[in-house]
Amino acid sequence: MILFGFAEVMTGYTHSFLGISTSSATIFRYAAAAIGGFYVAGGFLILTMRAWAAVLAIVLLIADVGGRVALVLTGLYPLGSFEQIFAIVTGTAVAIVFGIYIAANWKLFK
Repeated sequence: MILFGFAEVMTGYTHSFLGISTSSATIFRYAAAAIGGFYVAGGFLILTMRAWAAVLAIVLLIADVGGRVALVLTGLYPLGSFEQIFAIVTGTAVAIVFGIYIAANWKLFK
């Protein structure tokens, strides 16, 4: 989660990731950095292995997914090609899978 979050933050600042381009609008930079920051924070919270941290990490992942949807709905994440659509769908699916994985392993958190 930490690595994915840093990649998302960098995408916000470079407006490009593995050939996928994003909006160059300033608002996208801040939104992508915040969304990536949620991902990073969630990853660090999981490392504590505490139940309250796992709950907060899931909330941050939900905010990440919501932020991605908002970027698409506002047009800040363009969906003009198959690669763009694949990137946002795959990235969002990975965030959802992390949330499901955390919830499925709830008994590991104290």
